[in-house]
Amino acid sequence: MRRPLALAAAALFALAPAAPASADPEAPDDGTGGLDYPRGGEGPEGSEIAFEFQDERIAESSGIAPSLRHEGVWWTHNDSGDFLPEVFAVNEEGETLATVTLNVELRDWEAISLAQGPGGEPEVFVGDIGDNFAGGWTEVRVYHFVEPEVLADVTLDPSVLTFTYEDGGRDAEGMMIDPRDGRLYVVSKEFAGGVYAAPENLDPEGGNVLSRIDSAPLFATDAAFSPDGTRYAIRTYWGVTIYDASDGVPGSSLGSFDLPEMEQGESVAFTPDGTALMAGTEGMNSPVWRVPLEGRKLPEMVAVEEEAAASDEAEEPESAGAGTSIGALPLILGGAAVAVVLIGGIVVLARRG
Repeated sequence: MRRPLALAAAALFALAPAAPASADPEAPDDGTGGLDYPRGGEGPEGSEIAFEFQDERIAESSGIAPSLRHEGVWWTHNDSGDFLPEVFAVNEEGETLATVTLNVELRDWEAISLAQGPGGEPEVFVGDIGDNFAGGWTEVRVYHFVEPEVLADVTLDPSVLTFTYEDGGRDAEGMMIDPRDGRLYVVSKEFAGGVYAAPENLDPEGGNVLSRIDSAPLFATDAAFSPDGTRYAIRTYWGVTIYDASDGVPGSSLGSFDLPEMEQGESVAFTPDGTALMAGTEGMNSPVWRVPLEGRKLPEMVAVEEEAAASDEAEEPESAGAGTSIGALPLILGGAAVAVVLIGGIVVLARRG
């Protein structure tokens, strides 16, 4: 989303009676005299910058998602503007490892997700779902291609999925794909934003209708599922809401919290182990924050792993006890030998007497 639109959105946000006090717009320091949109707070304890993008071509990172093939690799892309239609693979230091150029139009790319594709291989899905004309586009598109097994610069023709909304055009910046069944969801960015579900079976050639199934937080800028699909997150400029999707989507809210302050927060993703969120922002050399999760906000996969670890720890004292017995055995045998020698000596002395 362009900054003028963000400023206009913030002015409207200031009039919303439900807005929390901590998110009130403030007069910016740039001397414009206008209102600035909220940028977040300190974030949960333990929040830290994971890395910063090093590539000067990544100036408006608008989405982020972890690789399904390469450990420690993240995919990102630019927003609309004077950019090439490129998707970047970066490492945990923010260095670009590969650039995938798509032979398509970059109209308003806003989101990226990875999931198993129709052919059973991991695929990268890029959401051309933004609309700075307030729903002026009659249709939106999602491009997808098989995630490369080898990270190298390449140009390719992606597959294309076409979507329309059942209730008219929408501006959207959030897209997520349920890893359990591959169903795609789009989250619109409006005052009365909504979560829209794609059909269970997508038509790769024709149009697909997105159906509204739930409401969404004010001005949602991205969305993502946990690796096991039991949680999903919807972020805004200033915060994030976590949902329990154990029984499917829509899920029940598990609560919201501030994200660390960012210039223009645009992206969110779960870490591959599900223990934290990665949250990014636009700007040159922009940071990506790692934000830890705790309690019920953690995916079920984490709870299972923690239970297994606790079970292993519970067995350790038993093993330690066994080790102690084995370690004491030489002492016991040594003591017995001494006793035998002493008794033998006494017997000999008794016979001499």
